[in-house]
Amino acid sequence: QVQLVESGGGLVQAGGSLRLSCAASGRTSSIYGMGWFRQTPGKEREFVSTISWSRGNTYYADSVKGRFTISRDNAKDTVYLQMNNLKPEDTAVYCCAATWRRSWPKGPYDYWGQGTQVTVSS
Repeated sequence: QVQLVESGGGLVQAGGSLRLSCAASGRTSSIYGMGWFRQTPGKEREFVSTISWSRGNTYYADSVKGRFTISRDNAKDTVYLQMNNLKPEDTAVYCCAATWRRSWPKGPYDYWGQGTQVTVSS
C-alpha cells in the first residue's frame, strides 16, 4: 500500500502562484508514476499532469501547459506541482495519485490522496 498526503493549497489572486506537494509513504518502491488531478462540484475529475517516477517523463493537460510544472524528488518520495499564472477556472480540489502499472501514463491510478483546495479569486 501507498499513502499520499497533499499540501500547499490555498487562496490566491488571479495571476498568482502556488506550489502543491504530495508526500508518498509505504511501498513507494512500487510507484511507477504519479499524477495530479482536479475536481470541482458537478464536474468530472480532470487530469492535470503526471510524471514517471524513474525517468521523470511528464505530460500535461492542454489547459495547464506553459503554466504548471510537475516535478519529483525521489529522495523525499514527493511530487510537486508548481502552478503559475493561476486563473479562476483553476479553482478546484487537487488530488495526488500514484500507480504501479506499466500502462502509465494511462490509468487507472491505484492510490489517491485526500486532496487540497485551491481557490483563485478574480
